[in-house]
Amino acid sequence: MNNCINGTLKEFNILAFYTSTAGQIALFIAVLFMYLMTVIGNVIIITLVCSVTQLHTPMYFFLCNLSTADIAFVSVTLPKLLSIIVTKDHMISFQGCITQLYCLLLCGQAEIFILTCMAYDRYVAICKPLQYAMIMRKNVRFAMSAFSWLIGIFNSLWHSMIAASLPFCNSNEIDHFFCDLKTLSMLSASDSTNRDILTSVQSVFIGCLPFSLIVISYVYIISTILKIKSSKGRHKVFSSCTSHLTTVILLYGPIIFLYMKPETYRSREDDKLLSIVYVAVVPMLNPLVYSLRNKDVLDAAAKIKLYLKDK
Repeated sequence: MNNCINGTLKEFNILAFYTSTAGQIALFIAVLFMYLMTVIGNVIIITLVCSVTQLHTPMYFFLCNLSTADIAFVSVTLPKLLSIIVTKDHMISFQGCITQLYCLLLCGQAEIFILTCMAYDRYVAICKPLQYAMIMRKNVRFAMSAFSWLIGIFNSLWHSMIAASLPFCNSNEIDHFFCDLKTLSMLSASDSTNRDILTSVQSVFIGCLPFSLIVISYVYIISTILKIKSSKGRHKVFSSCTSHLTTVILLYGPIIFLYMKPETYRSREDDKLLSIVYVAVVPMLNPLVYSLRNKDVLDAAAKIKLYLKDK
């Protein structure tokens, strides 16, 4: 093992999914559909937020950040999967794998903190409405957004540098459809004890802390809503949170289940299917969640449509 160095490894073999030819065709169509829907839907959200002044609010500013993260998130994973299905070439270079890992971690961690910022925005809007304009002023929300991206940039760089320094001697087969940190760590020939401890500490800060802040925000939000005497008023106020709450549940649900369940060989395919949920399905659903029942977004879309019709 002492002679095992990264220099001997030039590429990884991404195993992806084990399916029949018909299954591969169905998988390609499904993945392509999710990728196109994600990119188109989130580009529409970004365009609407940037073009319509009524959407120039903190909530939609963070939504624009979320859409940007979603587009990048799917673009570093799904095109490679589509390429594997079409060309049957499962190989990815060592540098390409580490780059994919970095981008995936960056977008995923930025998205988690952006969702936390959105939870705080909803807390201030509902629990401190008279102070909302002062608290969520432009420089504050820009600072919150920058913090979310910077945390992702530096923390993902740290993890990627660790992954790049690992020795891979036993195998170069990644039993996943992208270069996942957990899978790479398991594939490495080195002792993972210290690395696992550091990852666990990082998980508390990156995963558990933001989730706890979101939960605390909603405890205060729900407490405030319950004080509203009118049922119509309670419904109106809570409806402003449903889109964000739905996104949080969709994102954290599969991630929590994926990382807390026991490790078994038989669960590998299940892990991949769960990963598809948060890698592809959630980014695809986010624009729909924030638009279908959102009057502001629908009105903005109608304005753009009317403007284009008049042109």
